[in-house]
Amino acid sequence: MVGAILTQNTAWSNVEKAIANLKTAHCLNVDKIINTTHEDLAELLRPSGYFNIKTKRLKAFCEWLVSQGGEKVVASYETDDMRQALLNVYGVGQETADDILLYAFDRPVFVIDAYTRRLFSRLGVITGDEKYEDLSQLFESQLKAEVTVYSEYHALIVLHAKDICRAKPLCNQCHLSDKCAYINEC
Repeated sequence: MVGAILTQNTAWSNVEKAIANLKTAHCLNVDKIINTTHEDLAELLRPSGYFNIKTKRLKAFCEWLVSQGGEKVVASYETDDMRQALLNVYGVGQETADDILLYAFDRPVFVIDAYTRRLFSRLGVITGDEKYEDLSQLFESQLKAEVTVYSEYHALIVLHAKDICRAKPLCNQCHLSDKCAYINEC
């Protein structure tokens, strides 16, 4: 859940550094995060970028989690109710909420991120400016509604978009180039 908040607008490798800082400082738990001063927590989160904003968001999330009765209580929520509750937490948007639902609470919801938009718009499947809900419904209607299917499919999208279909794509190394509408622009 911490990773879902810290990965907003940053690379996962930087999030890993921030999480390592939290572990080293013995601050990777709800109570410690809440009780650590803003300045000290911000310093631990510095590698994740936007560390002052992320400090506020992470504290707000942890305070919300405690106010709900903890992780076990939240885990008992129906998926739609949990998603709505997450969206009401300061700094938690649709992607972050769905990240938490899928990866922390094993709920079959498909996460739409910048990698998904880039890859599938280049393939010509989407325009890339669709509403989040429309894209998640598109993927969920085409895939078996299972946590392992959604998480593995999303992981493959992320891997391909990070390694091949980057901002500056490596089209000559792409196994999807015969299906790609973007190939002529490389």
